[in-house]
Amino acid sequence: MRILAAFAATIIGIAVTTAASAREVVPFQASVSPGTIVIRTAERRLYYVRGDGTALRYRVAVGKPGKQWFGEAQIDGKYVRPAWSPPAEVKRDNPRLPDVIPGGAPNNPMGARALTLNLDEYAIHGTNRPSSIGTYASYGCIRMLNEDIVHLYDQVGVGTRVVVVP
Repeated sequence: MRILAAFAATIIGIAVTTAASAREVVPFQASVSPGTIVIRTAERRLYYVRGDGTALRYRVAVGKPGKQWFGEAQIDGKYVRPAWSPPAEVKRDNPRLPDVIPGGAPNNPMGARALTLNLDEYAIHGTNRPSSIGTYASYGCIRMLNEDIVHLYDQVGVGTRVVVVP
């Protein structure tokens, strides 16, 4: 019955959410191709554009003021429970961080999945701090709930276009 209700809600355009995720199906008209990821920093939302005039919308954490970036990138890697090496800027601000935090470790900020981008050291990834979702929290990466990054990871491939706008 629950699946039928979710299916019916999707068909008539009502947002679908679950307690374990922050994703929903929303109307979305944009000048980007289906399969594109659009991140609206001011909204702290990521949209995965579908071909039917809708998008999957996810709540995310974005870069802190002064750490944000805007423009286009492509996904250049997909990783399950990735290890994390703090970038030089993060290490400078937090010198006690280890050089590498193993994948799956409770203090690993990458979470369950990571989609790396073909510029700088940015990624769309899960988080070990779910309370940061919906805030300005990172050094430029896009954080998602682990349940949501797992879902998005299954939808996209290497080469997926990512557009980040204010």
